[in-house]
Parts: sequence; C-alpha cells; structure tokens
Amino acid sequence: MEINYKLTFLSDWHVGSGLSGGAESDAIVLKDKNKLPYIPGKTIKGLVRDAIADMKDAGQIESELESIFGTEGNHAIKVASFSNVEIKDEYEEILSNNLSDYLYRIIASTKIEENGIASQGSLRSIEVCMPVTIFGKISNIETEEINIIFKNALKLVRSVGVNRNRGLGRCKIEII
Repeated sequence: MEINYKLTFLSDWHVGSGLSGGAESDAIVLKDKNKLPYIPGKTIKGLVRDAIADMKDAGQIESELESIFGTEGNHAIKVASFSNVEIKDEYEEILSNNLSDYLYRIIASTKIEENGIASQGSLRSIEVCMPVTIFGKISNIETEEINIIFKNALKLVRSVGVNRNRGLGRCKIEII
C-alpha cells in the first residue's frame, strides 16, 4: 500500500541544511541539486512518529510504535518507506525560467533584553522559503491498519522545520 500526499505551507519555512550562508545568513534552507527546497523523508517520518505517539497517549490508537516502525536492529519488521517531499507540479517551469532564487528570502531576529536593548552578539539571520506546495509518498505499508494510522498522523502535522513556535513552517497535509 502507498499514501500520496501534498504538504501546503501556509507561512515561510526553514528545513535546514546545517550549513551557513556566509555573511548573508547563519543558516540556509536544504536544497536539491537544482537549488529547489525539499524535506527529507526521515524528517517527515519523525513528525509522523511524534503524531502517532500523541495519538497513542490520547487513547486514539492501541498499536505500539515498535509494531509500526520496528525497533533499531530488528530486520523482521518491514518499515514503510518515506520519500523526500519535493516540488512537483512547477518543477520544470521554475528551472526553465531560472526562478529558484525567488523562492527564498533572509529574515533576521535578535534577542532583546529586559531593558529593551539588543543582547550583544544575538543578531541571527536565516534563509527561509516562501510558502509552496510540495508532494511526498509513503510506500511499502504492510497493513490497512497502519495505512489508516499514517493517514491520520499526517493530518495532525501542523508545522515543519525550525522556529515552529514562532510562526515559521505552518502547514497542512492532504491525502491525494
């Protein structure tokens, strides 16, 4: 079984590459070889895992995480495959018109002390991606029960990336 979904960002977002942008930015967005943003499958897998744990804590499901994701080193349980989440529909248009640089901007923030003055050395800047719609897939789902759990967990994901508590990365996921 397989689940195809679209993730629509409702705000700017940043899934980091771990690299600095030099003098321009302290952190840059993760990009593919064509400079287009994407979210690694392992990031979505982690968000789905957290959502399933919340569902379990709320008594909405009885399955244990280990029965859904397996345990480290346990090859007896086949774990579903989470694809990278990528731009799909506009990919060729963006590339053919050299528009990839227009997907990003730099935002800055600084820590303000109680006296209203910026804290020394606290100015930070990060590259963010504008709101886009990207597509992903979960494949090799073994049972209908796990298929339903994954679909419900995906719908619970409301934000992705850094500074989620500050408004970045708000999103909605729809099953297609």
